Amino acid sequence: MNTFLKNNQSPRTRRTQRFAQNILFAFVLLFSGVAAFAQQAQPWTQIPIPPLHPFHPEQPKRIELKNGLVILLEEDHELPFINGVINMRGGSRDEPANKAGLVDLYSDAWRTSGTGSKDGDSLDDLLEAKAAKVETGGDVDSTAVSWSCLTKDEDLVFGIAVDLLKHPAFKDDKLMLAKQQAAAGIVRRNDDASAIAAREAGKLVYGPDSPYTREPELATIKAVTLDDLKQWHDKTIVPNNMIIGVEGDFDSAKMEKALRDAFEDLPRGTPWPKPSGEFPGPKRGTYVVDKTDVNQSNVYIVGLGTLRNNPDYFALSVMNEIFSGGFGSRLFQEVRTKLGLAYSVGGGYGAGYDHPGMFRVVAGTKSETTVKAAKAMMDQIEALKTKPFTEDELKRARDQVLNSFIFNYDTKEKVLAEATKLEFYGYPADFLTRYREGVEHVTTADLDRVAKKYIDASKLAVLVVGNQQQFGTPLTELGLGAPHPIDITIPGAPQQGQGENGGEQ
Repeated sequence: MNTFLKNNQSPRTRRTQRFAQNILFAFVLLFSGVAAFAQQAQPWTQIPIPPLHPFHPEQPKRIELKNGLVILLEEDHELPFINGVINMRGGSRDEPANKAGLVDLYSDAWRTSGTGSKDGDSLDDLLEAKAAKVETGGDVDSTAVSWSCLTKDEDLVFGIAVDLLKHPAFKDDKLMLAKQQAAAGIVRRNDDASAIAAREAGKLVYGPDSPYTREPELATIKAVTLDDLKQWHDKTIVPNNMIIGVEGDFDSAKMEKALRDAFEDLPRGTPWPKPSGEFPGPKRGTYVVDKTDVNQSNVYIVGLGTLRNNPDYFALSVMNEIFSGGFGSRLFQEVRTKLGLAYSVGGGYGAGYDHPGMFRVVAGTKSETTVKAAKAMMDQIEALKTKPFTEDELKRARDQVLNSFIFNYDTKEKVLAEATKLEFYGYPADFLTRYREGVEHVTTADLDRVAKKYIDASKLAVLVVGNQQQFGTPLTELGLGAPHPIDITIPGAPQQGQGENGGEQ
């Protein structure tokens, strides 16, 4: 009967049946393979992972002159280059409030003005011909002169750096040019919503008048004079406030002699005062910058962080990795992957060297999901205290921290930069070794303890920079009361529209 039916089927029917049989057979093979695969040993899980090698980076040679100047030398003969930097304590946090921006103007005009024997334009031509550079810069707590050149040009280029340090010209036309460039930056500082959010978040944490968040204004840069630059220079170019780091293709004995010849005659001066001040942290609440020319929101949840010399710094570093360290972190998996509420999300409990860092959780989201994203971020922050950390989380986070840590110091140039930083802030030279050992000894009990100790929602503020008309859900739904509007008007700038400055002027 089956033979009869088969022989009397049309060719098309038979082809259809064969196709169906082949598909069925393929599924049988597929599921059999999956079952067999599930039962067999997964080879990648059997790969032995050896322990990390001991971490003992070669420390730079440290020399302290009689006048208090510290020199750090790191020989590296792999390439015929030499890089050096002279760091001076004193930065923008130390400038007068009525002349905010002084350090930026100083660092710009210092290099462009040149020296008493060669103007800045001539220096540009000379250094360009040698494929070398000598630069000046300023930061929140320091100013610096740096140089970079081929080994064969070291005497010439180092001589220019020393001449710039000892005999700066400070010309009025270069100061005016620096002011013009600074003014252009000031009047455009509200163009970028993410930059607004980062700036205003800092003000919430440290205070609007804090030297760490103070903004140059048109009036303050206008008040800076040539005499201010000269006085700042005289105040900061003091050997016992200076650290020199040199890395590259040189002989340490010869380099030490050159540095002694150049700087040992500088007289010791007044030590730079250590930073001080109170850091109360933000006032709990919701704060908003209404920027109507954007269609997405920058959400910041911020609080006060800690110092790197805090014994809990190691455990906090591992907690940060679990919380927001990458694609597999709690924050990323929940807010971005599962809920789809953010283009980007991250943050952590920050730590500074000589003043507290910031705790911040940051996300970029669509305007209409602003409140949902903020709530999801707040839930994950609270979960740090309520959701126990697991051994698997600890292992993955600790491995990630330690395995990536080494790449921050895998060259002698990086090791010298870190050694210079530790010297600058008065940390022990073996801090990197202590960090690794500290991370290796973190336990889940440590993670639970520091989360409960440092995560306090009552000391956090929420900042949103976005278009309020598009939020849909009002910010009051966050449960922190009525939002406080932040005025980002630029004093003295040409009148801007609502989209530019976040409010009518």
